[in-house]
Amino acid sequence: MDRRKFLQQLASAAAAGIVLTSCANSSNAQTPDSAGNDSKPESAKGSTKKMKIFVLTGSPRKNSNTNYMAERFIAGATEAGHEVFKFDCARSDVSGCIGCNHCNMNGPCIYDDDFSKLRPKLIEADLVAFVSPMYYFGFSSQIKRVIDRFYAINGQIKGASKKAVFMMAYADTSKSEAEAMTVHYKALVKYLGWKDVGMVIAPGVWTAGSIKNTKYGEDAYKLGKSI
Repeated sequence: MDRRKFLQQLASAAAAGIVLTSCANSSNAQTPDSAGNDSKPESAKGSTKKMKIFVLTGSPRKNSNTNYMAERFIAGATEAGHEVFKFDCARSDVSGCIGCNHCNMNGPCIYDDDFSKLRPKLIEADLVAFVSPMYYFGFSSQIKRVIDRFYAINGQIKGASKKAVFMMAYADTSKSEAEAMTVHYKALVKYLGWKDVGMVIAPGVWTAGSIKNTKYGEDAYKLGKSI
């Protein structure tokens, strides 16, 4: 076969291949619905990347409502294939920041305590979950002292492409009373340059275990499954 005929046949085959590929792809194409939204099923949306998830829990109470929310969130995230590390702030030895600036915002802390265990996990995490009850209109002191120690790794976590979620429970039912904690969380995430990807706020939850009679455990599970 001469060179001219060979090149002509090659071009014809390539053109046919492009047509077949285009037809095959068109069968899986996403078409907007009447509202202009992607018609792809909700369960199929989102990133398929497997993440390292760091969960901070702040309740000192056994069988606490927020610990239950954390467990349900972890169950969903684990089922989705993510790797999860949980740090119980209330049962760990973490001293509060004293503002000595020994770390210079990006170095070793003057304290040698359990923060050294969570430090590498927090730095490498793709997503951080903050889970706390409302104690006197704010985060529990147990989780707050850990958050304050973020100062020592500020240079490594600020501006990192991390995601964050927030879960809280409180006894009252007024939405306005939850605002102090949600504003704190949003300000923290904004400062760090992370992306908020969901919140579960559980009002009217007081006695230990009472959240199991609500929808908020399932909401936490769905959040973990969907990220």
